[in-house]
Amino acid sequence: MSLMAAIAFNACSDDHLETFPTEQVDSESVTSTTTNLMAAINGIHRLLYVRQQDSQGQGGIGGTMIITDILGEDVVFNSTGLGWYVQEYQWNRHRDETSSTNRYPYYFYYRLVSNANVVINGAHLAEGPDAERDAAKGQGLLYRAFSFFQLVQFYADRYVPGANNNQLGIPLRIEANSEPLARSSVEEVYSQINADIDEAISLLDVYSKPNNSHLGLSVAHGLKARVALVQGNYSLAAQHAAIAKQGYILMSMENYQSEFNNYNNSEWMWGSHIVDEQSMGFANFGAYMSRNFSSTSIRTNPMSINSALYDQIPGSDVRSKLWDPSGEHEDLGLPSNFVRYPYTNQKFIAVSTSDSRMDVPYMRAAEMYLIEAEALSYINEGQAREVLYELVSSRDPEYELSTNSGEALKEEIYLQRRIELWGEGFRFYDLKRLNKPLDRNGANHNSSLVGNLFDVPAGGKLWTWLIPRRELDSNPLVEQNPL
Repeated sequence: MSLMAAIAFNACSDDHLETFPTEQVDSESVTSTTTNLMAAINGIHRLLYVRQQDSQGQGGIGGTMIITDILGEDVVFNSTGLGWYVQEYQWNRHRDETSSTNRYPYYFYYRLVSNANVVINGAHLAEGPDAERDAAKGQGLLYRAFSFFQLVQFYADRYVPGANNNQLGIPLRIEANSEPLARSSVEEVYSQINADIDEAISLLDVYSKPNNSHLGLSVAHGLKARVALVQGNYSLAAQHAAIAKQGYILMSMENYQSEFNNYNNSEWMWGSHIVDEQSMGFANFGAYMSRNFSSTSIRTNPMSINSALYDQIPGSDVRSKLWDPSGEHEDLGLPSNFVRYPYTNQKFIAVSTSDSRMDVPYMRAAEMYLIEAEALSYINEGQAREVLYELVSSRDPEYELSTNSGEALKEEIYLQRRIELWGEGFRFYDLKRLNKPLDRNGANHNSSLVGNLFDVPAGGKLWTWLIPRRELDSNPLVEQNPL
């Protein structure tokens, strides 16, 4: 690693992170003290919302969240705007090995891995309290596991529960170097992910995180639940989801809409809070997904919900207020130059028309209820209905305990997942893990915008991103996915 000046901010608090990404100093400095280890972890927290590859549409995790949702059917474009994400919406860019969109998640998540590896592999060298060392290494392990999990879902064929899963996965880079590596199998990748999470759970057992930008024990259990659900390990998924949500209180109907964009609210487990001096401007998540920031993208192409999905939300459900079927948004006081389209979202609200910052959600307790309910639907339907009722009745006082069973119960849980997690970056992953087709028919998708791509059958090569050409050229051991 090259020796460069560290980036430092004022203090480690809810509003500032004292940080230096490990790529900006030599690894010996990073691992010399536990204080430096924690500063390096704070640097990774900061990288989550830093603009990547000099493109304003690639704002860290937020940018990947946008892409994974617009590849699904539930986020709807109303116009081409300035062209941001239109090619992704049409399923063109992730299958182009030379496109910047195709490279973006690959290099972003491996950048997190590279930083995490310095902390993980050098933590034992750091002088300082054991508790601080464990907190830094535990969070580093979670960042590596999370990044591998995102990457393998993008760049490899889906994990098939019960199969041997020897299909090509991703390079498992667990050392702090850039030596060429071949792709490990999907099964091997998931084994490494689980090993990292399990060690992190042990290390973070007594760690009390100072704010929700940090990764604590609940996030470790939440990530374990996500991974177990993909692997079809339903008992484990339900167990860890139940543990993860302990201590979190679901937002009330009274504050659901106003509190959603606050990472300190009672059900957020992990997210980013972006202070003014760390804003990425037009690269912020809110510059594309909010309803009120005055960018050309939002003024001309505000994101809408799939109308067929919205029409399944009862009026008594507070979540129905997260979108305006008229598109007028009278309570927001939008300027007259904001184009009005039906079903546009007001789930995501930026600081103001001139400030695109908003807190970005990466994990919420509501997701854990949904994971637990889905996992239990395979092993104990009565308990699954109870968990689902606890979540949905907090959003809709008229919701009654489900009487569904079998596939009908699972479809009810999938529906609630689509409503609850809209815009939070899950839909492409969910369709892929469930081996479901893309179906944009019968809703407000416009053929002139989606390029007539209304249907993609389940399975098949279109669901697997190509390995970036730049990686293939620099790493002769990596094999491309089927073109």
